[in-house]
Amino acid sequence: MVELSELRTFQAVVQAGGINKAAEALHRAQSSITVRVQQLEEKLGVALFIREGRSLQLSPAGKVLMDYAERLLDLAQEASEATRNDRPKGLLRLGAMESTAAVRLPQPLGVFHEMYPDVTLELYSDDPRELIQRVLKGELDTALIADSMSDKRLNSMAIYEEELVIVAEAKHPPIASPKDVPSRALLAFHPGCPHRQRLEDWFARSRTKPQRIVEVGSYHVILGCVAVGMGIALMPRSVLGTYVERSCLSVHPLPPRFNRAITRLIWRKDSPEANILALSRVLLKVHGRFQD
Repeated sequence: MVELSELRTFQAVVQAGGINKAAEALHRAQSSITVRVQQLEEKLGVALFIREGRSLQLSPAGKVLMDYAERLLDLAQEASEATRNDRPKGLLRLGAMESTAAVRLPQPLGVFHEMYPDVTLELYSDDPRELIQRVLKGELDTALIADSMSDKRLNSMAIYEEELVIVAEAKHPPIASPKDVPSRALLAFHPGCPHRQRLEDWFARSRTKPQRIVEVGSYHVILGCVAVGMGIALMPRSVLGTYVERSCLSVHPLPPRFNRAITRLIWRKDSPEANILALSRVLLKVHGRFQD
């Protein structure tokens, strides 16, 4: 099997136009270069050069090998650069919750695209539990989750903190506890959503059970249903700024135990970090750590 070192020596001889100049360029002895070329010819079973006195001309087989050598050496260099951890480049697959993707990411992703044009970013939305599993499986490079994370295979970085609030229709009376919600109807995402779990825990702490949970797949649909009195919902306060019918809603604070959620960036410890750390710097720059 031909080695890359042999191809580099062969390429150097061709580019330099002879053994002597190649030896100077590679800082090697002339005899060493000669031996390497002879070994390569023996390995391939062909003459790579036409020798006329002291001059060397590529043989037809040598011309074929030179074409492959250049491509292989370029590919090896590209592979080396792609696996280095010091330059953002290539594909970055980012996962996020629906609220994060809709409210928090548009601005920083625009900045990221301008700062790192060599990175192609793909965005996927899912609940935190699924996002964690997809990162562990290598289906995503990194993800933003609003949930606790203790898996030792993952790195984690706190990016910002969300204030969580109860949202009800505009005419709803003040809500200090679940007992102040006569309908006890909740509008929420599927069970994997940490905000839904927090709302259910808030009810459970007051020894009250929701009468009904309506599962909805979009915050804007949830807000529309809340606005017409179908029930209440828990969500980041930042989401409310995207809703045009804000006057149709009332906002109610939660107790300190329930009203804060830290959003973390997670990634596998064995993953190349250049793209991920570049993204984290942009996220922190745009939003600021633990800022609403």
